[in-house]
Amino acid sequence: MALAELGPFADAGLLILASLAEGPKHGYAMLEDIEAIASVRMGPGTLYTTLARLQQRSWIEALPAEERRHPYRLTGAGLVVLRDQLARLEGFARIGLQRVGDGQGRIVAAGGATP
Repeated sequence: MALAELGPFADAGLLILASLAEGPKHGYAMLEDIEAIASVRMGPGTLYTTLARLQQRSWIEALPAEERRHPYRLTGAGLVVLRDQLARLEGFARIGLQRVGDGQGRIVAAGGATP
């Protein structure tokens, strides 16, 4: 399964799954973590809409409430989706960085050598 199934919430889904890979978190903790790891300030509406979609796909699950906080955790299926998406992004980033060069006007060949 791919995050594309989440439509316009795919980016938010990836950020949430990555946050939960560290361990269970409640909504506010996810928002803070996402801002720290990705420099993205996600709104609560996007967070909770995306959490519901991730739950529907069984990629995350809600844990029992702790006072007023409602924590979530990554499922095994969610971990598989996250790993797949991160591997795709890693490949994309590697190729993109090779194409833009080393910042000195030189094109960097595969393996880091300059032609």
